[in-house]
Amino acid sequence: MDKNPTSARSYGLCGGAAGIAGVVLLLVSFAINSGPPANATGAELMKFGQQNYAKILWGAWMQALGPVLMVFFALSLVHLAGAAHRLAGWMTLFGATVLMTVSVIEITFYISALHADPAIMPFISLKLISAVQHLYFMIAAPALFLPLGIVLLGSPLLPRVFGYLALLMAMVFASLGVIFLLNLTLPAGVTAVAGIQGFWWLAAAIALLVRSGKLTRKA
Repeated sequence: MDKNPTSARSYGLCGGAAGIAGVVLLLVSFAINSGPPANATGAELMKFGQQNYAKILWGAWMQALGPVLMVFFALSLVHLAGAAHRLAGWMTLFGATVLMTVSVIEITFYISALHADPAIMPFISLKLISAVQHLYFMIAAPALFLPLGIVLLGSPLLPRVFGYLALLMAMVFASLGVIFLLNLTLPAGVTAVAGIQGFWWLAAAIALLVRSGKLTRKA
């Protein structure tokens, strides 16, 4: 844990606030950009893009910024737990990098789907989005939550339940990635499971904010 009381409190407050803001941005992005109707024709996709042009772009921006803030929160946990120079800390950084890479690739295809020339571009972009979503379950989420869970279990920074839940999510996401590997497009029920992480990020961020005062006293 950070030995400087003021520094520890600052990291706790900033990290917690960033985690909450990141979750809020993601929720708003999904609310304003729900995606086109299933099995839409080319004309329907074009119409959807024209009618929701600004919403899609603002949603893409929020979906890009939200994970950045959540990664900042995750790395703040690593720093405050004193794990920055341990293997679990380094692997959390690696997992955060993978998660951000997958996220920005998916967002790129959101934007490319708005191009009307060539006419097949929306179809191609949607297929690529479906392909990238596999990566979240296969590697991105497990690569972040597994080492982060280990970091939290090795520190009194947050209640141990957060560490156990992080490990559980890593196993669930990895399992779904394998189970549905042969499905080129993940079922809606599977992609919806990814939303459970939002509750974890939000609860963990609030817990860190609440404990920021204790960090000041115990650091």
